Amino acid sequence: MQKRNRSTMNGTEPVSNTREAAAASPSPLAELVRYCLIGVTGATLDAVLFWLMTRAGVYYQIANFVSVTCGIVNNFFLNAFFNFKTKNRLFRRFCSFYTIGMLGWGVSALLLWLFIERCGIRPLPSKLAIIFIVTALQFTLNKTFTFARKRG
Repeated sequence: MQKRNRSTMNGTEPVSNTREAAAASPSPLAELVRYCLIGVTGATLDAVLFWLMTRAGVYYQIANFVSVTCGIVNNFFLNAFFNFKTKNRLFRRFCSFYTIGMLGWGVSALLLWLFIERCGIRPLPSKLAIIFIVTALQFTLNKTFTFARKRG
């Protein structure tokens, strides 16, 4: 008969060493770094599309909505598969990620209006500054809600 310890009796598997424990639960700092690196791809896509559309005469708020949406979709799939490494409940997670992304879009739209219309800053420098603010907000919300790990 196989010898069982207390941790296997309560349904959890024992972790044999700290290296395995670290691999089982990535550090928040490592996730933030990966989130930011992935975010660079989405932010680049966002900024390039925004620039192209505004140069083509598209109103900056419409260009912002389209470019942000493309960045959100890009970042969701990269984060789901490469950062948080999850393949379950993808539709629910996408809805959460997109909702948080749209909250970020709302914040960016308000700040774009403030920077461009009230402060007289050109659209592209405004957009680039706002990306940093919105990234911090979205990481915190996505880590907490979209890609939360079950405890226990």
